[in-house]
Amino acid sequence: MVHIPSKQEILNWISENPTKTNKRDIAKAFGLKGAARIDLKRMLRELEADGDLQKRQRSYGDPESLTPVSMLEIVGPNSDGDLLARPLEWQGQGEEPTILMVDKDGDPALGAGNRILARLRKLENEEHGYEGRLIRQIGSNPLKLVGIFRTGHEGGRLVPIDKGSDKEWQIAAGATLEARDGELVEAQQVGPKSRMGLPRAKIVARLGDPSSPKAVSLIAIHQHGIPDSFPDEVIGEADNAKPAGLGKRLDLREMPLVTIDPPDARDHDDACFAQADDDATNPNGHIVWVAIADVAFYVTPGSALDREARKRGNSSYFPDRVVPMLPDRLSGDLCSLHEGVERACIAVRMVLDKDGNKLGHTFHRAMMKSHASLAYTDVQSAMDGDVNEKCAPLLDEVIRPLYAAYDVLVKARERRQPLELNLPERRIELSDEGKVTSISFRDRLDAHRLIEEFMVLANVAAAETLIEKEQPLLFRVHEEPSVEKLEALRETAISAGLALAKGQVLKTRHLNQLLAQAAKTEHDELINISTLRSMTQAYYSPENFSHFGLALKNYGHFTSPIRRYADLIVHRALITAHGWGKDGLSPEDVAQLDDTAKQISDTERRSMVAERDTTDRYLASYLSERVGNEFQGRVAGIARFGAFIKLDETGADGLVPVATIGREYFVHDPEANTLTGEHSGLKISLGQRALVRLAEATPVTGGITLELLELDGKALPKGGGSRGGKSHKGRRVGQARAKNAKMNRKVARKRTKK
Repeated sequence: MVHIPSKQEILNWISENPTKTNKRDIAKAFGLKGAARIDLKRMLRELEADGDLQKRQRSYGDPESLTPVSMLEIVGPNSDGDLLARPLEWQGQGEEPTILMVDKDGDPALGAGNRILARLRKLENEEHGYEGRLIRQIGSNPLKLVGIFRTGHEGGRLVPIDKGSDKEWQIAAGATLEARDGELVEAQQVGPKSRMGLPRAKIVARLGDPSSPKAVSLIAIHQHGIPDSFPDEVIGEADNAKPAGLGKRLDLREMPLVTIDPPDARDHDDACFAQADDDATNPNGHIVWVAIADVAFYVTPGSALDREARKRGNSSYFPDRVVPMLPDRLSGDLCSLHEGVERACIAVRMVLDKDGNKLGHTFHRAMMKSHASLAYTDVQSAMDGDVNEKCAPLLDEVIRPLYAAYDVLVKARERRQPLELNLPERRIELSDEGKVTSISFRDRLDAHRLIEEFMVLANVAAAETLIEKEQPLLFRVHEEPSVEKLEALRETAISAGLALAKGQVLKTRHLNQLLAQAAKTEHDELINISTLRSMTQAYYSPENFSHFGLALKNYGHFTSPIRRYADLIVHRALITAHGWGKDGLSPEDVAQLDDTAKQISDTERRSMVAERDTTDRYLASYLSERVGNEFQGRVAGIARFGAFIKLDETGADGLVPVATIGREYFVHDPEANTLTGEHSGLKISLGQRALVRLAEATPVTGGITLELLELDGKALPKGGGSRGGKSHKGRRVGQARAKNAKMNRKVARKRTKK
């Protein structure tokens, strides 16, 4: 006969196993199955009603206890010299517990007022309630420096790599970390700023050769002027922030909202939930909730946090680090929708019919508690039948309804026909030392598309609401391609034996038809890349010029306020439009919308360039050990000075200089995107398969030089004349032939049309 545990036995087990406290774990511990689990469920409810347990997400815990990982504030040493701390978010009714901090080698010195994230262990029969061990310090803000270390008298000096900076820093003999002359290092300011002599710093990390992989992103950050340290005033505001209370917010804490992100995500700014609509007037309809972190509650207009966030515009992402828009206390804590933690949010409830049409929506300022932090791969595996322990209790109630709502949104997407580019996302894997270990391409799962569709729907709802309520906002604008870029794309399509409709108002469905023609052919990647290159750059604007790529008339960014300032502006506009508080759009926000739009559009481009430069350098570093190896690729670009080859294995772009191809002059036809050998007649054009040998890879610049061996499976013919050169007369003849070839193509197209 199954033994049903007593309430006290359950409480004792939960106390001894604070990380395994959901119903499934408890039932497994006591061997409960079938009807016995119903009894367990009843007892847990009674314990919760009696105040002996507090339900946390799908688990139970003592309301008078702390979670195994908690935010603490250092109180200071007691009379015995022990370092004590207190919890920052104590929710119990009794006296808050005291935590005894236990340090380990390498931990920074902590003092009264320091805020930390710590791992806790409950102490029995001790003076202190818990023992704490530091995970990381929150809010410490020493000035960060990256530069070249130069040895000298009594230590050395740090020469920063910042553009325009000529200030050096003194490094004491005991603070060099044994760095060598010429090494790239990361340092921190030490001691107060002095009016006399050089400021002092200590080296905290040796990054080695300035051209090494570990230095790549730091160099890009400094080269492009991306701010990577927060002013003291900003850190102070973030550290003083307190969690939002329920107040007049809509209480969504019992709704099983979940976050779905990459497995290594540190901040979670969106959560979702879906269910079937039980309204008889909407058969087979769905209700979708999207909840977004309420960053506007913490980052108010005109504050130091606000000014810094506007200055940064967005977070910047690199393979080995993130430069956040907001300090860690907000981006990684108070504004992040962590599992099982109450968080302020702005939520939108959207009603869909069976065909994916949005019938209506409403916005709410709310309080939520994420019921699970899930990874894309785990969610997709669960839907495909491989259900792990975390997804199992959520499969029927949460995951399947999300996919059901997504299925009807797919119908709406197919009718709308947004641009359907197929460009695999590259992922660079790094070792702990910062060395590239592999280059791979991420799979595009339905779990990714599901979240994308929900976010697009929420962004549309935000724009529509603000337009209806006549509130200023920043639109996400994507204009249609220029005539010149479309003509270039059409030329590329013709060279690949494909067609792009002409003589009508361009719609995304026309481009999708071209992409569909190229799908599963040797020209697939070429046409996708060429289509992407024909697009204009998306930007932010107070005026609505629609979003061409998404085929949407009204679109504004609402779903990522932790990492994009534009979304914060939209949140403030929603607060003002609904009369939710005094932290909405300020008169200054409205007055400078044009300037803000330009500022954050510029910072977005800055981040994109820095991220691309970093990727190029990492790829060059990865390939630098394989000089002399042969690779397969495809011609992805043509220029007067050579051909660009995209390597299949890594997606890296390398240059074949025209001077290294045979021993003849090559005629460049920019409209046809070809290089043609003057003597051999060899024609190099977009999309051709190529076998190349890696001649050079320079990590410090990201440059990759290739030697062309074969084209479309054929060895290169030997051209006559001198290598890479030709007389002026020869060049004129070549240019004339290119002009004649261009005229012949035009005549041929006219005949085809007739």
